[in-house]
Amino acid sequence: MNLRAIRHELGITAELTELAKVRHWVRTALCGLPASVVSTAVMVVDELTSNALRHGRAPYHVRLLTGAAKLRIEVEDGGGEPARRRAPSDQGGRGLLLVERCAAAWGQLRRPSGKTLWAELATDDLPGARG
Repeated sequence: MNLRAIRHELGITAELTELAKVRHWVRTALCGLPASVVSTAVMVVDELTSNALRHGRAPYHVRLLTGAAKLRIEVEDGGGEPARRRAPSDQGGRGLLLVERCAAAWGQLRRPSGKTLWAELATDDLPGARG
């Protein structure tokens, strides 16, 4: 299986019920990868998407970009406010901390039309990723 430059994209609405749809989509798109990579990707996508739905605004897009040694996850929204880590509380604040701990790298790109939060997961153990 060649994992170079495969791109999956999904547009979603502002409903929090979309999170279940996104998790299912990630599992389907990454079904050939090791279970540990898929479960981490689902968790990271879920956190970034819920952050976008709670704090951003439409339009929303989720992308998965697989490469030779990494999986890049991007969640785009039309909100202008940058994402920021908050102190954990009963109301939340753990999402970006969780992303930071799971990802090899993460960050955000701000554009005039919104922002993209991204995270990269190392996938050196993927079939076809070496050589």
